[in-house]
Amino acid sequence: MDLIDTPEPGQNAPEFSVSEISGAIKRMIEGEFSHVRIRAEVGRVSRPRSGHVYLDLKDDRAVLAGVMWKGVAARQTTQPEEGMEVVAVGRLTTFPGQSKYQMVIEEIRPAGMGALMAMLEKRKAQLTAEGLFDPTRKKALPYLPDVIGVVTSPSGAVIRDILHRLRDRFPRKVLIWPVAVQGERCAPEVARAIAGFNAMSPGGALPRPDLLIVARGGGSVEDLWGFNEETVVRAAASSDIPLISAVGHETDTTLIDYAADQRAPTPTAAAELAVPVRLELLAWVEGQGARLSRGTATAVQRRRQRLSDLSRALPKPGALLDGARQRLDLASDRLPAALDRSVQRRKLRLTERAGSLRPQTLGRMVRAERERVGRTASRLIPALVRTVATKRDTFRQQSRLVQPQRLRADLEGQVQDLTGLSRRLSQAGSGQIARWQARVEAAGRMHETLSYKATLERGYAVVRAEGAVVTRKAQARSGAVLEIEFADGRLTVGGKSAPRAKPKPPEQGSLF
Repeated sequence: MDLIDTPEPGQNAPEFSVSEISGAIKRMIEGEFSHVRIRAEVGRVSRPRSGHVYLDLKDDRAVLAGVMWKGVAARQTTQPEEGMEVVAVGRLTTFPGQSKYQMVIEEIRPAGMGALMAMLEKRKAQLTAEGLFDPTRKKALPYLPDVIGVVTSPSGAVIRDILHRLRDRFPRKVLIWPVAVQGERCAPEVARAIAGFNAMSPGGALPRPDLLIVARGGGSVEDLWGFNEETVVRAAASSDIPLISAVGHETDTTLIDYAADQRAPTPTAAAELAVPVRLELLAWVEGQGARLSRGTATAVQRRRQRLSDLSRALPKPGALLDGARQRLDLASDRLPAALDRSVQRRKLRLTERAGSLRPQTLGRMVRAERERVGRTASRLIPALVRTVATKRDTFRQQSRLVQPQRLRADLEGQVQDLTGLSRRLSQAGSGQIARWQARVEAAGRMHETLSYKATLERGYAVVRAEGAVVTRKAQARSGAVLEIEFADGRLTVGGKSAPRAKPKPPEQGSLF
């Protein structure tokens, strides 16, 4: 064995590193137990976010750690749950990082029908406790849906039976969502199909179904197991569209049957529950129409008879008008004489009234009115004189209250107030001007402090050549005449004194 080192003198046992001994154990276990089948009870189950499944396989005396990698776990028809009795197929290996051995599971399935039924009952109890099977949650089926959505395999006899039965009873539009009806792809595809039909928007390019049918033919418990999965049951319970479950034969029962709004014993029966028989509806409508016609005819005949009976008790139209005609004739005979009498009475009344209207009488009436007006005028002039005198006395009394001294005193008070306000305004303006002057002086001092003139007082100088400020030694060498400005004046160096050029602002130059 290549791992054996030469022993040192005085020692018979070889030395191994930890990695060497772990590798040797790993090769030995994997070589001896490369493929095993183990029947055990599932203990702790852990599903981290990585997608792998870690679980314990145990019996009454020992525990074996197991792991299913993500891809293997996704292919399993039955997912392990705590307490389930299973048969696991895989290989034994070791995990040197924790000095333990474990089983890498490649396939896991329930150990017999008893384990499946126990798991089914446990899941049923859990979902019942959550209220998914509550009868109050179930929705009524529409009487005549326009569009029916069918979730089934498109290649089986189930869809042909449903379409044939719908065509016989009442043809409707059918949308088929193809799914796998057994195996590992069954549960996720059925759940996605139910959710997909519910996600359709009414009035879209594809019409949203008014009713859903989830259908599959008969089979064994293992074949129908996909319809017992929790994802399928929850999708059926949360469906907003009424759903009919038609999985298996009449004796087959799956958990989707409890969550659906209606269970049909067979797919054909689901089609019968979905729509009524068109011919029966037509016959019923014709029967109702016949009943309506007979009822209408009977009612009309009964009312006609009643009207005839009532008309016998009424007098004839001619008899109703005879009395009115006679009264009209009498009134027309009496009318000329009555008119003549009325005219004579009015003539007599007019003559009596006209006799009293004589010129003497009117003259007396005019004189009486003139005298009455004169008497009223004689009383009106003294009243006007008294009113004027009263108003004059009132004016004199009010004029005494208006004295020039009081007006003059009020005017002097207003002048004093105005003088005080003017004084205060002048003082405020003077103070504001003083503050502004102080700020201007402070700004001037700041300007003097920051000016380059103050820098010249400290021993610095400004060098210019031909009116331009010199900032480099090379510029000073090339200039024929240099002008140096000190604090007390300017000095020209080299050549004759040249007329001084107007200096540029000091902030553009440098100080030496």
